[in-house]
Amino acid sequence: EVQLVESGGGLVQAGGSLRLSCAASGFTFDDYAIGWFRQAPGKEREGVSCISSSDGSTYYADSVKGRFTISSDNAKNTVYLQMNSLKPEDTAVYYCAADLLRVGPPSSRPYEYDYWGQGTQVTVSS
Repeated sequence: EVQLVESGGGLVQAGGSLRLSCAASGFTFDDYAIGWFRQAPGKEREGVSCISSSDGSTYYADSVKGRFTISSDNAKNTVYLQMNSLKPEDTAVYYCAADLLRVGPPSSRPYEYDYWGQGTQVTVSS
């Protein structure tokens, strides 16, 4: 059974940092993509950052470039999202997801991801 478990969310002041973790199990960690997505109240779910395990290529939304960094530890089957210089507009529920058929650059489109975690709340106060 594929499982994705997020952790690391919380409340932080603007300018602060958080590191989210996505622990994956139930599938091998090769030739798949893992993505981080977020959804704020009243808004659509959007791709934040994604990484391909086949070639290590990454995607970042324009709104987080230069502030967020995605990385993976294949030995631990875990993907991280380091979030620095957080802004109030980063407030959302953050989800990680797995695209089990991805070879090459990762997709930022939520509908291309097959499995989802339960989400972790990130709140940035001004």
